[in-house]
Amino acid sequence: MKTELHVPSDLRFLTVVENWLLTSMEMELGDHVDWPRHSNRWRLVLAEAYSNVVRHAHREQPHIPVLLRLELKERDIALEVWDQGKGYDLSDYAEPVPEKMPDGGYGWLIMKRLMDRVEYVLQTGSGNCLKLQTTLPEAKK
Repeated sequence: MKTELHVPSDLRFLTVVENWLLTSMEMELGDHVDWPRHSNRWRLVLAEAYSNVVRHAHREQPHIPVLLRLELKERDIALEVWDQGKGYDLSDYAEPVPEKMPDGGYGWLIMKRLMDRVEYVLQTGSGNCLKLQTTLPEAKK
């Protein structure tokens, strides 16, 4: 199954985005996975990805929508989050050290720990794409 959503760059739409993602996944996956466990994981990853676009990439251009694309193949899930911002150079990223209590930088760390694969493609002109992928284990019977 493939589906996509164009949504305003406004954090008030986070619930809409979550409902779209989780409903799409639940309809497709049904009871083949441990849904409560995985829905919380995806909710956290999605909130981080979407809020970063709204607060950073589209901060100066809130009229531009965020594009979300979801693809499910059996238990393989790929979510793309597209933005039209300046982009973020990951070569500048340093993993936060909790003892130093930094204000930010945890989003990338959270996504990397919760997903099997996280990829960010910085593109000029056609938008930037954050791709989140994982394979869900089957539910225990």
